[in-house]
Amino acid sequence: MRLSVLAAALAFTASVHAQTPVRIGSASPLSGPSAHQGKDIENGARLAIDDLNAQGATIGGKKVKWVLQAEDDGSDPKLGTAVAQKLVDGGVVAVVGHLNSGTTVPASKIYNSAGIPQISPAATTPLYTHQGYKTAFRVVANDDLVGRVLASYAIGTLKAKKIAIIDDRTAFGQGLADQFAKDVKRTGGAEIVSRQFTNDRATDFNAILTQIRARRPDVIFYGGMDATAGPMLKQMQALGIKATFVSGDGVCSEKLPQLAGAALGDDRACAWWPAASTHRWRRAWRPSASATASATAWRSRPMRRTRTTRRWRSPPPCAPPGRPTRRSSCRRSRSSNTRASRAPSRSTPTATCATPRSRCTRTARAG
Repeated sequence: MRLSVLAAALAFTASVHAQTPVRIGSASPLSGPSAHQGKDIENGARLAIDDLNAQGATIGGKKVKWVLQAEDDGSDPKLGTAVAQKLVDGGVVAVVGHLNSGTTVPASKIYNSAGIPQISPAATTPLYTHQGYKTAFRVVANDDLVGRVLASYAIGTLKAKKIAIIDDRTAFGQGLADQFAKDVKRTGGAEIVSRQFTNDRATDFNAILTQIRARRPDVIFYGGMDATAGPMLKQMQALGIKATFVSGDGVCSEKLPQLAGAALGDDRACAWWPAASTHRWRRAWRPSASATASATAWRSRPMRRTRTTRRWRSPPPCAPPGRPTRRSSCRRSRSSNTRASRAPSRSTPTATCATPRSRCTRTARAG
């Protein structure tokens, strides 16, 4: 009996060691102001690793054990290259990362030299994929598209005549702001009345906002991340600035309502993820008080497809603790063309975003 148990244990151990390890790298900021977004990247990669291992995937008939090696690049270009070299030396076969354009571009040279595929879920600078590296991939729109869509929205939809621009002087923030300014001039019909800059770790924006207030802009565009956008919105409110706040995908996150507080609830925040299709769906949202810090609950409300009488509905993308989470989808149903469905409330701060899965954009309200 003891011999049979021992034999079974040895057989099990042998089968475990027989599995071929396949190491995947994850590189993102796990410390600093953007740590919450970097952790999202790591968690997404880890979920995929867990799914693959649960499926018992094989390569060439051999059992494979997927292993994730997650590294912190701190949103720092120098640390990012050190992390890239560490992942290469660690034997990873592919990398998910980085978050910031400023770390993604220098790291991409190291991955390319090693012949390792790199998929960035967030870097938007066109330079990343314009270098000609066959190992560089992204799953989001680049700044050329984001800037063009935002400029068109600010002038065509918001009817802005005077626009102020701020950027955080990072590769992402400045690149997006430069592209937005270029497209505002190309589109015409609006004047850039002020161009200011800060940095990605600043917390006091009163000096530049006071200068901007004197120019009385209709729109303030910010090239940067949510960690700085939240305090900036609070200080805009304190200074009595009524301009609409427009920014890119670095701002549209579940943390922004926490960072901006009541300043997000006065019809001034607008963030876009340009969708690959022309469909857009509108949706009011409100962070649930019962949600934990790591999960935000959204209360679904009716949505509508732009310029039609069709109403779009969708389950919440995440749920409060204790409730199952369903995958987001867009479902269409007939609806009468009522006044309520034609336009969102004037008290609604627009926050428009899109995901590759749904290929549509949403307008959100913080209450």
